[in-house]
Amino acid sequence: MFMSQNRASIPLIMMCAVLTMAAGFFIGGEVIRAIYTKEMHGAAEDRAALPVSLPSLSEFTVTPENTVLPAWQHIDCQRTNAIVMATRKVAPSVVGIVVTQIQVVRNPYAGDNFFDFFFSPDLRPPRHRKIENIGSGFVISGDGMILTNYHVIKNASRLYVSFPDGRRIEGRIVGADEKSDLAVISAPGSNFRPVRFGNSDMCMIGEWSIALGNPFLNFINDAHPTVTVGVISALNRNFAPSKGVYYQGMIQTDASINRGNSGGPLVNALGEVIGINSFIFTGSAAHTGSVGIGFAIPINRARRVADELMAYGRRRQLWAGITVQDMSAVLATTLNHDGADGVAIVTVEPQGPGEASGLRTRDIIHKMDGRTIHSSADLDGFFLDYFVGDTVEIQYFRGGRPHNTNLVLKEFPGRR
Repeated sequence: MFMSQNRASIPLIMMCAVLTMAAGFFIGGEVIRAIYTKEMHGAAEDRAALPVSLPSLSEFTVTPENTVLPAWQHIDCQRTNAIVMATRKVAPSVVGIVVTQIQVVRNPYAGDNFFDFFFSPDLRPPRHRKIENIGSGFVISGDGMILTNYHVIKNASRLYVSFPDGRRIEGRIVGADEKSDLAVISAPGSNFRPVRFGNSDMCMIGEWSIALGNPFLNFINDAHPTVTVGVISALNRNFAPSKGVYYQGMIQTDASINRGNSGGPLVNALGEVIGINSFIFTGSAAHTGSVGIGFAIPINRARRVADELMAYGRRRQLWAGITVQDMSAVLATTLNHDGADGVAIVTVEPQGPGEASGLRTRDIIHKMDGRTIHSSADLDGFFLDYFVGDTVEIQYFRGGRPHNTNLVLKEFPGRR
């Protein structure tokens, strides 16, 4: 009797267990759904808090030490971030430049001219051939003025400018300066969109940098620029003069810069041009592509050079009215100077800027505008950022005692 009663209760117990499990599943599901719904509602509120139409980047300004971007601009916040916005802002102003250059060719081994068989290689007349070179540039004024590198347009017989909107216009050289590797060209027409300039003196190591240019202009016949992204790796990089070019105070970036990108803009995350992409270091002679070490001319210098080129067609030659020589231990002892840094003044030209500032022969220039002058080689690089009419503060020694004076730079006589 007892065993039969137990057997009868088994189905009832199983039914209760099943009902309990079902209730558990239902209650648990409702709890999970409530939590998920609350999270989705919160995310929707967060999205609603973002601006429906993204504001113009021009509303934000850069501070040298503490720049805070709105949340919607952060790289990992959404796809339409600061990099995308900056690119859209600058890309319509970036152009491709195709240059026909005249190259002098001397072949000492074999020739295609009858007279080559009768003259030594040194006496053979030079031959010329036309080659095409490509580069980049960007519009700096609404009337079609374009800034680029000097080495892009060097020896140009003709040049054409391709715009992202499809226009291909024959341009002309307005002015060029080999020493600073900068040139201005112009394209006739209207409705040109100039870039917005930043302040290269306020660049920060580690901030985003965007390089734009046209490395494939001839290869795929597409004038829309290529975009690469990196950071500013270093500032104020100085290089020894090479073939008459002085690269001083350069901006280093790891944004890829390749052949055809020369002359294109280096841009910050606000869409402001802070430099001109100029050259790269490569792994070897066999590997000429980017390895993440590229350099750009600071835009503050480039703008002043561009103004000079547009006004005069050239960069006016500076005249300080003095000549100098490097210091040596013997010369330092003779001039009662403690140390080998600086340059000694050997001549002061009559009625020149040096004489007007009170400088004399045997004075030793130690600093110019706060920058230490180690040798005469430092002077050419120093004057890259100075123009006719600028004032330079000079710290010098005379008879072992320090002095200060201001020197106003003038244009070299005979070039006016």
